[in-house]
Amino acid sequence: MTDFTIRVDQNKYLPAGSQEVHGIVTVEASGPVQTGPAAEAAEVIIIDTSGSMSYGKIADARKAAQAAVDTLRDGVHFAVISGDHQAEVIFPGGGGLVPADAGSRRAAKDAIARLRAEGGTAMGRWLRRAADLFSAHQAVRPNAIRHAILLTDGKNEHEPAPEFDANLAYAAGKFVCDCRGVGTDWVVAEVRRIASTLLGSVMDVRKPEELEADFRAMTEAAMGKTVADIALRVWVPRSATLNFVKQVSPALEDLTGRRADVDALTGDYPTGAWGGETREYHISVSVPSGNVGQEMRAALVKLVQPATGEVLAGGNILAQWSDDPAQSTRINPRVAHYTGQQELASLIQEGLQARNDGDVETATARLGKARGIAERAGNDETAKLLDKVIDVDPATGTARLKRVVDKADEIALDTRSVRTVRMRKDPES
Repeated sequence: MTDFTIRVDQNKYLPAGSQEVHGIVTVEASGPVQTGPAAEAAEVIIIDTSGSMSYGKIADARKAAQAAVDTLRDGVHFAVISGDHQAEVIFPGGGGLVPADAGSRRAAKDAIARLRAEGGTAMGRWLRRAADLFSAHQAVRPNAIRHAILLTDGKNEHEPAPEFDANLAYAAGKFVCDCRGVGTDWVVAEVRRIASTLLGSVMDVRKPEELEADFRAMTEAAMGKTVADIALRVWVPRSATLNFVKQVSPALEDLTGRRADVDALTGDYPTGAWGGETREYHISVSVPSGNVGQEMRAALVKLVQPATGEVLAGGNILAQWSDDPAQSTRINPRVAHYTGQQELASLIQEGLQARNDGDVETATARLGKARGIAERAGNDETAKLLDKVIDVDPATGTARLKRVVDKADEIALDTRSVRTVRMRKDPES
């Protein structure tokens, strides 16, 4: 049984006339080691088999997909899709999903071994095919955790943009998809959009031979999920306005536009499936200005299972007006930390775009500022990636754009810009 807790970090005190309230909501899922039946799960492995996957990449992709199949728990229903300008379910032969056992794993790996690289790239069609597989499975097993892996090495060149948009919208909410881009010819923004819409992750894989370990790790993580389809339910009073709901850890994700109305004052924001893990969310609310000493509840936050309405945990975001500057001007350290992390991601993406547009001045300013934020936040990985794009004079702090940058380093910086680090020391709430 997974237990959920919610903790809210904020400075509830506002100066007279102030209206904006911020809170960081930490959701932790924990529980005893699994001793009973494992959670029902379904997995679809989607492998790019377009022509660009030749020259050795397809061989490593085959090994990676076979490793994922080997990592599946017994009883997990699964399928494998070969994706080029179409989507073909290469296992099982009759379509649908089948439970994992020694025989089905062997048959799946045999089918994967026959994959060849040819044709174009139409990722939306792959996702639509996966969505249909999951929908058929959900009809008979509605509580199953639904997860997919998508691997690509190129651009979505063989599917018109309106068709891709429709296919992605069709897949949204039907499964979680973790995406991987291998090599240097894929478009980070394109694959990030897929992962974002489908509540998954996107990561770069620099060398094809690294795929096998990565696929195994992704599948192990998926097998560790215990609860499907959890939502963050946020209520605000009629007089207030909810400005945004954003996941800020372990990666940045704006959930504001994904609201499903429960009633006029309450909305659900999808978070996908959960295992033993911690995630953090930044919520901002505008409230009417109150009198000094007045306190109000700016938001009620709950973790729920929308299908049943079961409430798993809850917490309040408060507002209280004060004329004591020591109270009302203090910025909560956790709010400040994640506000900085969001600025860091924006600076990196804007800086890289400016660099690609030939705007050296803007690129240097954005990436140089990002380097300073990364260092202060303790985001060592991002700081090291920035050092491969810019040089910073340690004496003056002046940044200079490197003339030659490895494309793989640029992709890594862009891909990982949305990954955040938690605070070095947990602040008092």
